[in-house]
Amino acid sequence: MTETLLDIKGLRAGYGGKPVLQGIDLSVARGEIVAVIGRNGVGKSTLMKTLVGLVDSMAGTIRFGGNELTGLAPFRRARLGIGYVPQGRDVFPRMSVRENLKVGESMRERVSPDVYERVYSLFPILRERADQQAGTMSGGQQQQLAIGRVLIGSPELLLLDEPSEGIQPSIVQDIGRIIRQLNRESGMTIMFVEQNLDMIKALAQRCYVMDKGRIVAHVTPQELEDRDTIRKHLAV
Repeated sequence: MTETLLDIKGLRAGYGGKPVLQGIDLSVARGEIVAVIGRNGVGKSTLMKTLVGLVDSMAGTIRFGGNELTGLAPFRRARLGIGYVPQGRDVFPRMSVRENLKVGESMRERVSPDVYERVYSLFPILRERADQQAGTMSGGQQQQLAIGRVLIGSPELLLLDEPSEGIQPSIVQDIGRIIRQLNRESGMTIMFVEQNLDMIKALAQRCYVMDKGRIVAHVTPQELEDRDTIRKHLAV
């Protein structure tokens, strides 16, 4: 039986005492690629932020490996092996690509010596542009940098919030291919929030559907070939 890496039970969280997440139950096995899908404003990004400790949970449990995460500071969660690429990328625009990558070292007490070579082999553009200011790069290049920065910390679980947003289709395909490669070669577990149907179908092994702060369905990528399923869960 596959080991569960992330196990969420009864999770409630929100802002200013108002819950957005209304009791989320969700689990991800080690080595899986799982998508969280749904319309805008249903709580997908809040779920990601709660998992990494940027939003406090009000009730429920988040277990990662053998650790209960509730109450742990974001940097402690990162040290346990959770990497997070936020929506909108969030690179440091005035710092160089190399300096941005170096920030990823803070995720771990020790960084493996060959990790930079590994990131550069996945994203050759980052080696080419190592001295360039991150803010002058295109959206797609910044997204590659944001993912590369997190990979410097060699996370066990990679959380991606809308990785295809505002990026040209060719780079979306590249990023999808690299995520699959990471999963296949290193067994990295990946959970991502996404609305781009092509990316969901290309990457996800299974999908949780969110609506109004709850998980309302569980679908396979194959079921997303069905127009009625898409209309029900994703159409605005």
